[in-house]
Amino acid sequence: MKTEVETLCDLRKETCSPQDCRGVYVGLEHIDAGSFVLARHGTPSQVRSAKSRFYPGDVLYGKLRPYLDKAIVAEVEGICSTDILVLEPCGAPSWFLCGVLHTNRFIEHAKKTTQGVNHPRTSWSGIKDFETTAFPVSEQKKIAAVLLKIQRAIETQEKIIQSLRALKKSTMQHLFTHGLRGEKTKMTEIGEIPESWVVATCEDVAEKITVGIVVRPASYYVRDGVPAFRSLNVREDRLVSDDLVYISQVDNDTKLAKSKLCAGDILVVRTGYPGTSCVVPETYEGTNCIDLVIVRPKDERLLSHFLSRFFNSEAGKRHALAAKTGLAQQHLNVGAVRRARIPLPSLGEQTDITNALASMDSKLLYHESKRSAFQDLFKTALNKLMTGDIRIGDFDIDVKEVEG
Repeated sequence: MKTEVETLCDLRKETCSPQDCRGVYVGLEHIDAGSFVLARHGTPSQVRSAKSRFYPGDVLYGKLRPYLDKAIVAEVEGICSTDILVLEPCGAPSWFLCGVLHTNRFIEHAKKTTQGVNHPRTSWSGIKDFETTAFPVSEQKKIAAVLLKIQRAIETQEKIIQSLRALKKSTMQHLFTHGLRGEKTKMTEIGEIPESWVVATCEDVAEKITVGIVVRPASYYVRDGVPAFRSLNVREDRLVSDDLVYISQVDNDTKLAKSKLCAGDILVVRTGYPGTSCVVPETYEGTNCIDLVIVRPKDERLLSHFLSRFFNSEAGKRHALAAKTGLAQQHLNVGAVRRARIPLPSLGEQTDITNALASMDSKLLYHESKRSAFQDLFKTALNKLMTGDIRIGDFDIDVKEVEG
């Protein structure tokens, strides 16, 4: 059996001026894609014109660019952007209705009902006739409870990740200012550092600093080309192969030798997030890179991971931002990297600092992996449960949270 969205909810049409509103303000920027819960919010004082009013239990659905998949259950009252439809559940639990709006079938339906080119929007009239599988209310509650439990698990992992990132940031600040030996500190041109450390430039401690190959867009995605990393592949202290591009061997044969990577090379982003860096692992040795600065340290003075982590620290980022050039698209040029001043402790202390930060990275990766696993589980469960491919009506599931 099928049922339509309009049998599950009504469109709330109440508006309210900011000065008369209690609660929070919600814009599309406050809603994370695919989430059931509000990630953050603003205050009514941040807006001036009348907005749509909502109450606890209402479902807020982002009608602008439906492919962004934004729909949450309001757990507080407030006002929201007019690009958000306020849906008042009437024939289903709030969390079940929210699940319907997140299904692949609903998103595809909503995309087909949009109007406008630059800012495509769907509407209540466009989505109210969407047909979804009909379930008894008791099973709707169980479906909603299962999905909400997975969402809460994702939330928990996200909070842990944010806490670990904040801890890593403060730890990096301390380590690059005070070191690990409890020494007295001194003031230098790059700020406070331990007395035994020295300040050097990148070119002092590198055997090679150059820019990877620059290619025309037409050279990308050659079927049998040479794999190459670009700025999108560089994360803080991590190189990923997502969206790796391929460039023509024939067109760029001479330049390719210049940009061929060795294990231990440091890749520094020039545009987008200038200064972000990572170290090339052995698994990617021999690969090329596009428009990234390559720094190859001298083994006897500098550890690759130490320099990469300094570039990713607050002090390193400030240095990179100060050296940016250009107006429309700011970038970090190779000369700025050569002249960049860096702190230089002993190799032993460099090793201890990088090991301490690597331990924190391992914990981050673990919880990021758990979050990804829960996100994958949620997507699978959502579409299987909402279509009736998996039925849970006979299972004993605690539904108190979705009834509140």
